[in-house]
Amino acid sequence: MNQWSNFSKGFFKENAVFTLLLGMCPTLGVTSSASNGLGMGLATTFVLVMSNLVISLIKNLIPDKVRIPAFIVVIATFVTVVQMAMEAYVPALFESLGLFIPLIVVNCIVLGRAESFASKNNPISSIIDGLGMGLGFAMALTILGSVRELLGSGKMFGVSIYPEDYGMLVFVLAPGAFIALGYLIAFINRVKKTA
Repeated sequence: MNQWSNFSKGFFKENAVFTLLLGMCPTLGVTSSASNGLGMGLATTFVLVMSNLVISLIKNLIPDKVRIPAFIVVIATFVTVVQMAMEAYVPALFESLGLFIPLIVVNCIVLGRAESFASKNNPISSIIDGLGMGLGFAMALTILGSVRELLGSGKMFGVSIYPEDYGMLVFVLAPGAFIALGYLIAFINRVKKTA
């Protein structure tokens, strides 16, 4: 039961974007659309789950002096797998996400979970933790991308909701990411206080 409480922490109590304010570079950089947010979130989820699994399996083989570099090598391996798979199977998304895919290697969410959780727990717990944190991150990026895309261009996942003429261009641009994220965090904090 305790393992599943780790799963839900990534969605609510310890959501990387809305609660801990971690991973702001991809959060603000790629969420100009819902599909970009979902794509980046799922890529990060894969890296989190797989790196947590491997690190939990090899944690006793890694000397303390090279612990962090070893974690980075494991994470970089799975980021390379994601990057090559995206380039081969979803080239439009790969082009859209661009430089942010390799930056998953140094994403503080991934390295933080490797250090604080996977290196201290068993493989099953580490997989569940990675899945919960990753899907929570994907949910947050998708919500932020949906809000920005809807307000900026009148679309959601590329489907037109209202005429583009009524959209506010600022939400598709970089300042819109800060504005939308700020309002979403304020809304979530308000809901938490009333709940």
